[in-house]
Amino acid sequence: MTVFLTKELEALKKMILSEGARVEEAIARAIRAFLERDFEQAEAVIQADSVIDRMEIEVEEECINILALYQPVANDLRFVVAVLKINNDLERMGDIAANIAKRAARIAARARMDMDFDFAKMAAKAQSMVRRSIDALVNRDVALARQVCADDDELDAMRHDLHDRAPHRMEQTPEQADVLLQYLAVARHLERLGDMATNVAEDVIYMVEGEIIRHQTGLGGDRGD
Repeated sequence: MTVFLTKELEALKKMILSEGARVEEAIARAIRAFLERDFEQAEAVIQADSVIDRMEIEVEEECINILALYQPVANDLRFVVAVLKINNDLERMGDIAANIAKRAARIAARARMDMDFDFAKMAAKAQSMVRRSIDALVNRDVALARQVCADDDELDAMRHDLHDRAPHRMEQTPEQADVLLQYLAVARHLERLGDMATNVAEDVIYMVEGEIIRHQTGLGGDRGD
């Protein structure tokens, strides 16, 4: 049974990594569509979200199959449990990418807004957290996972900075209020991506060390909506 379980676990690892790669791609394309006002690319991200949904179901079914047939213990059990949780977060990241794409489609034909805020920097930070959380999973890298958790506060601060600047910008350019609202919504989506990446990083730490760090001061993501 050990040989068969090893093969199943390896197959599960490939499935979750494939899903992670697909999610990373969706996020990158959605952010690019928003920054470049690319309607066609935004629509492509929205349409492709169903692929991620199917992958999430397939990974969940494989996890349940392994638990039912092989009853893994210790490290193997922690791996399957972590994948189940990470799988859910990846699917939600895919939903967030689709939501960003919808915002991009909405403002694609609108005039650009000159903002005193480095929106591209915030987007890059969120993407980096997602990418490194998945790298931590691939390499079972606890140190990298802890870095991702630590970076969440910085992303939160960026979102709050934009939120603080918004009233003044709205007073200056009331005709662009709708565009500004889309920026604020996307900033919130980027912050949520950071939360999801932190969740993945937490699960990597649990998978490798068996340590649950949720709710610890200064650490921990948010699995709420």
